[in-house]
Amino acid sequence: MDLFEKCQRYTKPKEAEAAGYYPYFIPIQSQAGPDVVVNGRRMIMLGSNNYLGLTQHPKVIEGAIRAVERYGTGCTGSRLMNGTFDLHLELESRLARFARKEAALVFTTGYQVNLGCISALVGRHDTVVIDKADHASIVDGCMLSHARVVRYKHNDMGDLERTLASVDRSHGVLVVVDGVFSMEGDLANLPEIVRLKREYGARLLVDEAHSVGVFGEGGRGTYEHFGLVDDVDLVVGTFSKSFASTGGYVAGEADVIYFIRHTARPFLFTAAIPPASAAAALAALDIIETEPERRAKLWENANKMKRWYDELGFRTGNSESPIIPLIVGEDVRLAQFWRRLFDLGVFTNAAVAPAVEPDRALIRTSCMATHTDEHLAAAIEVVQQAGKELGLI
Repeated sequence: MDLFEKCQRYTKPKEAEAAGYYPYFIPIQSQAGPDVVVNGRRMIMLGSNNYLGLTQHPKVIEGAIRAVERYGTGCTGSRLMNGTFDLHLELESRLARFARKEAALVFTTGYQVNLGCISALVGRHDTVVIDKADHASIVDGCMLSHARVVRYKHNDMGDLERTLASVDRSHGVLVVVDGVFSMEGDLANLPEIVRLKREYGARLLVDEAHSVGVFGEGGRGTYEHFGLVDDVDLVVGTFSKSFASTGGYVAGEADVIYFIRHTARPFLFTAAIPPASAAAALAALDIIETEPERRAKLWENANKMKRWYDELGFRTGNSESPIIPLIVGEDVRLAQFWRRLFDLGVFTNAAVAPAVEPDRALIRTSCMATHTDEHLAAAIEVVQQAGKELGLI
């Protein structure tokens, strides 16, 4: 059999493109703000992870420009060899203080943080316990580790306890969970997860990708939101959302971070994040720490949108975050709904299996701190019109 034969048989996306219902890889021709330009037309953006709206903040832009002027455009190598700039060390020091942990390590992407940390810490005789709705980067990190991987039912603490009780504790056990689940916007039950990890002698890594900058009094994430800053062993974050940049980090005990720094292959064998990305993340961190009103505005918008969706009769699941799904269920109707929203001027994300369960195809919407009341009112009018036309409400 020719290795490439499966490529010729892979036609489903092409069929969707031909039918006009392909919702992916859409080129945006403007800044990633509360509204964007697509095909020369301005649209309201309800599909962004730019929760605090910092990609357009003058301080973030200025920080990136100054870094390029001082350091150039790239690092040309891995952090291990020639790619560590003083800017990276400053960012790690600031992140450690922000996360209220002993040390932090910056990776080139958020995906690589989970890939690197999990595969470095757990090995063939250890066990990783993960939520069935955990992000793909967590799943892939588990695969790279060669450890035994056990998945418990989504947010089912009884199933987690049964899982931990059955695990061989003569070797290491790591529980890995998203703080906010990226498709439906619900939160991990961290208080109970912390209790169980203590009872069964496990360690806990929480991925705060969608919650850093959003949850907690200081914007640290769900572990601060639940008052568990000292109880979570490792905190993972990304720069590609609230930090308006690219890259990611892990924070925890100094010895653990030092070990990861010297053993995580996705960290050791990847070029460092460019100076502009590091500087943008530093500037965003300044704003997260000094402008809590942005977080307040984000939550005002999110609560308003959730209330409107629910009043209209949409299924929004268990969302407790600025990520608010509109659950459709069936793929064809989802495609039709997405297309109608797009044609009416609202940019959203269509999520189907395996990103969600097969019967929970959904439109993923999200709010930003920089959405105005006019943005939200116009968007909800479109969502209502499309929902009624398709019989969803």
